[in-house]
Amino acid sequence: MESLNPNKNLKEQFVSNLTGCSKLEAFLLITNLSAVILVRRCVGFISVGSDKKDGYAALSGKSLKASMMYLFVDYLCIGVPYILFMTVMAEWTMWSTAMLILFLIFLRLHKGNQSYHLQGGGYGTIRACISSYRVSVMLATCISILAVDFKIFPRRYAKTETYGTSLMDLGVGSFVLANALVSRQARGLSNKSLANALQSSSPLIILGFVRQISTSSVNYQVHVGEYGAHWNFFFSLAAVALLTSLFSFHPKHCVVMGSVILIGYQASLLYGLNEYLLSEERGANIVSQNKEGVLSIFGYWGLYLLGVGIGNSLFFNRNADTASKSVNLRINLWTLCFFFWATTLLFDRYVEKISRRMCNLAYVSFTLASNLQALSIIVLPSFAYGRKISSLEEAFNRNLLASFLLANLFTGVVNLSLDTLSVSSFEALDHLGTLFGIVGSRRRNVKFGIDSIPTTYYHRQLMFHLWSLDHQSGILE
Repeated sequence: MESLNPNKNLKEQFVSNLTGCSKLEAFLLITNLSAVILVRRCVGFISVGSDKKDGYAALSGKSLKASMMYLFVDYLCIGVPYILFMTVMAEWTMWSTAMLILFLIFLRLHKGNQSYHLQGGGYGTIRACISSYRVSVMLATCISILAVDFKIFPRRYAKTETYGTSLMDLGVGSFVLANALVSRQARGLSNKSLANALQSSSPLIILGFVRQISTSSVNYQVHVGEYGAHWNFFFSLAAVALLTSLFSFHPKHCVVMGSVILIGYQASLLYGLNEYLLSEERGANIVSQNKEGVLSIFGYWGLYLLGVGIGNSLFFNRNADTASKSVNLRINLWTLCFFFWATTLLFDRYVEKISRRMCNLAYVSFTLASNLQALSIIVLPSFAYGRKISSLEEAFNRNLLASFLLANLFTGVVNLSLDTLSVSSFEALDHLGTLFGIVGSRRRNVKFGIDSIPTTYYHRQLMFHLWSLDHQSGILE
């Protein structure tokens, strides 16, 4: 029988043996992707909204036509730049950064002095800033998982084979950290029992098996060196959730415990575990077959605990008043950002080079630095003129699970229906634009596709594990 994926081996080779990009380029690219969110705030109130209150009033259902117009503007101001920065404009990343900064300064001068507190309404709330940050992570992830199969996507942005830094290397680490920053532990709530943790993690485990079975059944390309023969992204998230429930620590102790775990794991790597993980040696047992995925859990667990401690300190300190908390949050975010960039350089040079495959100490530091950098840019007060997140961010924010699963499904369909290695740059951009339009135009009050499947419980549980942001708690308001 003819294979559904005749170019499987070529596609696997296309994403193998890559070394990544420089740390400077990663820093600049993250700056660009985060600054685009700020630009949209400014542009939205210059050329779109005419309502005195807010140009996004249409999103409440008053006008479908107006809603689609705002989504289209968001698509042009956010979607198009995201796609271009990760593809055809990759060779001009530094120039793009300079132009974005100059444009933001121009808009800042044009608007004059405006200030706000992060505990105020609309965009100024901590919740809205975190929502914008997590949506930016999801946007980059959804685009990358398809773009990496096209030649238009720079190989240096794809996942590295052993050591190195790249945009896609940040994927699973960013999900783990984004979850930890606003998790139950970070909020100081009692941890779940192991039985409850198993129950709430079951959607992740089920999706892990579904992915494994589906990729095997259609002969889909899988790079074994990424997680192992059977392991995948969903299993890693489930494992971290279970470990966190099994070993419960007070939020104020999480930074210390996370550091202990990471130092111990890094010591094991230096004493020979890294050679085993990077070798092609695989035994017959399930652990050896999936050594990268299984052993890297310790790195992601340490990252999660650090995220819990940082989130608790930054976002859930009730001792400060509104004004001081607003200022302190921005100062602390930028301080932590530069601190972790400094430790990344030190660990990478003097301990062990950054390795997503092993999730070593340098990789954890790189993930923290990159994500805190994105969050620091998004909370910049001088450019946040908008009082609410954009309609595109709202669409993603309300449908994170559906958006992520749709992006994976669309990526699979595209890969099985055409030879991604032979399409032109224009066709690749067309497919990426279509993907962005599909996952970005979904609204909460429109029920179709995945949302129509009677799996509401699993939907909500998985959304908690992906981001753990309780919109009903009011804690982030």
